[in-house]
Amino acid sequence: MRYLHTMVRVTDLDRSLHFYCDLLGLKEIRRTENEKGRFTLVFLAAPDDAARAAAEQAPLVELTYNWDPEEYMGGRNFGHLAYRVDDIYAVCDRLMKGGVTINRPPRDGHMAFVRSPDGISVELLQEGASKLPAEPWSSMPNTGSW
Repeated sequence: MRYLHTMVRVTDLDRSLHFYCDLLGLKEIRRTENEKGRFTLVFLAAPDDAARAAAEQAPLVELTYNWDPEEYMGGRNFGHLAYRVDDIYAVCDRLMKGGVTINRPPRDGHMAFVRSPDGISVELLQEGASKLPAEPWSSMPNTGSW
């Protein structure tokens, strides 16, 4: 057995791709448009997994965009996606500058949580040892839920 992908339904594909690719840094591996089924599937991988994901079709995040409007509830009961990052402070700074709320700031230099445009919780974990505490993160309060 091996892990393949996690599917997340999205309501605005462009907004979601901006979050996952432009701000979070994932890479688009492949895309499928299904006119008969009226949906688009976009498969994304973390940069360090991109070559493996293209070759093995795993590990991936699948964004599912249904062309007919639907309302999705319960992003929190999904749990979360988790990514290890080279510099948690730099990633959180890029996300914040892109308009993303840092729900659980990396006060410990190790872990942070943000939410996608569709309310999916995303955990960010520092690669290797935790970074030394630094501002503005050290004193930043939690915002909302994650």
